[in-house]
Amino acid sequence: MSKKGMMVILSAPSGCGKDTVFREISKIRNDVCESISATTRNPRNGEIDGVSYYFKTVDEFKKMIENSSFLEYVCYNGCYYGTPAEPVRNIINSGKICFLIIEREGAQKVMKSNPDAVSIFLLPPDLDTLKKRLIKRNTETEDAISNRLEIAKEEIKCSDLFDYVVVNNELKRAVYEINEILDNELKKRNS
Repeated sequence: MSKKGMMVILSAPSGCGKDTVFREISKIRNDVCESISATTRNPRNGEIDGVSYYFKTVDEFKKMIENSSFLEYVCYNGCYYGTPAEPVRNIINSGKICFLIIEREGAQKVMKSNPDAVSIFLLPPDLDTLKKRLIKRNTETEDAISNRLEIAKEEIKCSDLFDYVVVNNELKRAVYEINEILDNELKKRNS
């Protein structure tokens, strides 16, 4: 019997460390892959098309919507984001854990259509810490940061809809907790 893969949804407000946590998990596990999202936002410094995101024009993105190419998509902070379905299914079918690192609204859509997915919500220790993390990025205006904080407040209210909630106060601890979740979920699925 071949090992079953699984879909893991990792969601959090912007600036909570979703990508950092995933990078650390991928250093200690060889059975994880990240789905690559499509977006209409402009690339940040160092981001590569097809690696960081699939960068699309609004017209290209809308064409993908028409073709039902996404597990989920959403307009967030003025830009479209979406998870192409086919690559995710291919990863899971190969027996690996496919991480969808997506915002809350998209996560809820995927959870509804994929009830066997494992959902994890990453919380900041507090909103002041989150604000400092967003400022430290040095990628957005004060208005954009304020907007992200308001969005974060609403997203945090929905954390109880997820299977697991992990506070990212100390990176090593958050990675340890998520790694334990993965091990426990794999045991359930492959026993």
